[in-house]
Amino acid sequence: MKYFLSFFFLFLFGFTYLQAQNIGIGIEAQKYPAGHILSGRVDIGVGNYNTFNIRVGYNFARHEDFGVHQDETGGGWGGTLGYRHYTSPNKSNWFLGIRTDLWFNTIDWIDFINQPDEVRGTTDIVVLQPVIEGGYGLLLNDRILIAPSVAFGWEWNIKVEGSDVGEGAIFLGGIQVSYRF
Repeated sequence: MKYFLSFFFLFLFGFTYLQAQNIGIGIEAQKYPAGHILSGRVDIGVGNYNTFNIRVGYNFARHEDFGVHQDETGGGWGGTLGYRHYTSPNKSNWFLGIRTDLWFNTIDWIDFINQPDEVRGTTDIVVLQPVIEGGYGLLLNDRILIAPSVAFGWEWNIKVEGSDVGEGAIFLGGIQVSYRF
């Protein structure tokens, strides 16, 4: 009973705290030269001008010849932890942020395409992708946030099982649509 009461009061405190915050739940799509990312996200307001965000999504990688091999295609699930600072307390204005993605991708690659000595392989990678982002949040009817953004950073293959595959600078353009509670 003691553990139940402790859990109950902790849950009640946490729920009350979250209700006092500005929370948004939505989707985000991003495009980069070698693929695209589709994700769901949660934004938790901290103070009047800041949010922390969590994303879970799928990274569709199409490195083609941007990578180490002549063709690299694949993808995988991953997630994000991030922070944004808005220039307006209702978060309907310009913002700057930082975030770090972690992706668990499987990449199928080919070398010497359509040649007698064509080589194929598969590589499993864990990708760390820190970026800085900027954009503009447009608030519709006090509940719906539409936020186009651009981001620039670097992606590192921090774990590679198989042949090396592409990594390096990354530029992303995206759009977020969220409902704020």
